[in-house]
Amino acid sequence: MNVQEAIKTLRSIRKYKDKKVEDEKISRVLNAARLAPSALNNQPWKFIVVSENDMIEKINYACNQTWFTPTMIIGCVDPAESYVREDGEGYWKMDLALAIHNLMLTAWDEGLGTCLVSAFSEKEVKELLDIPHYIRVLVLTPLGYPDEEKSEIRKRKPIEEIVFYEKWKKI
Repeated sequence: MNVQEAIKTLRSIRKYKDKKVEDEKISRVLNAARLAPSALNNQPWKFIVVSENDMIEKINYACNQTWFTPTMIIGCVDPAESYVREDGEGYWKMDLALAIHNLMLTAWDEGLGTCLVSAFSEKEVKELLDIPHYIRVLVLTPLGYPDEEKSEIRKRKPIEEIVFYEKWKKI
């Protein structure tokens, strides 16, 4: 699958087969995340791979979800390791978003599904996984073999509404 095909066909998967994800595939998706660009190449991200069913069930509770997934990846970041602009704006959210997107596209190419989960109790997830207080947990994603087909075309705004040339344009 080429990059354009992966981008066009990537979908959020919420149903997974009861099939273990091979360690080699997990390594490849994590390596893709590791290779993502970051501001000043600071790479402030950390990832926790959870495959123990009891812990996944507890994480699901913290997310108000009930899905089964063979693996869950928790995307964390240390804001202190991130580039900060003069105005105080830190790039840690952007850095982790780029890494997670690499992970998701690579998972899709490997025949695996993911789903960006951002609605969860950060406090509960931190407590469950012994994450230090200064680390931020921004995103979780299940990782597994899809047990659903999604071929619908995702609605997107026309390019003319989102791209301007030379300066801002009123729409």
